[in-house]
Amino acid sequence: MKPVYKKYLTRVALIWAGSFILLCCIYIFVLAPQKKTKNQIGKQLALKKQIYNSALEISKVETKIKLKEQLETLQNKLVDFVIEPENSADLIFDISQIANEKKVDSFSIKPREKHRSSDLLDCEHISENCIDISFKGNYNQFATLLNSLERHRPVIFVDDFVITRSQESYSDHQVNMSLSVFAKQRQDS
Repeated sequence: MKPVYKKYLTRVALIWAGSFILLCCIYIFVLAPQKKTKNQIGKQLALKKQIYNSALEISKVETKIKLKEQLETLQNKLVDFVIEPENSADLIFDISQIANEKKVDSFSIKPREKHRSSDLLDCEHISENCIDISFKGNYNQFATLLNSLERHRPVIFVDDFVITRSQESYSDHQVNMSLSVFAKQRQDS
């Protein structure tokens, strides 16, 4: 090759290499951050569109009726899990009746004075009432009583139980159980 073409090709190669490096720097420092910003703005736009569409959907009469029906259904289900404060005595009576039906011996029930605070449950309107029961019975009596308590409405939660084995082989075993029930808190008017 002639020296003139060599100089020409060298200059062209250097200009192309310099241009390539310059374009890479422009991409890294200018275009890439803009692409990142564009993606973030796109996500924000999608979120705002979703909020807008939700607001449009909620403003429809059919949706309001549907939400009202769902709220009523949930309020009806709340009765299965929460008792009114004045019904606590009835609940203790119900538990005593279940124990009588299962024919357990030496049955005793006492509400625990110390209620767990609503802060523990992270609720403003619901508290937890605790009840301790003890009785003597065989395993079948214990199992059927436990089953009946867990199927009761409003729901009774069995926190823990202890079965103390009887020293006599044909005697009933001592059972101690801790129960919990959710109750509405009295609202100060």
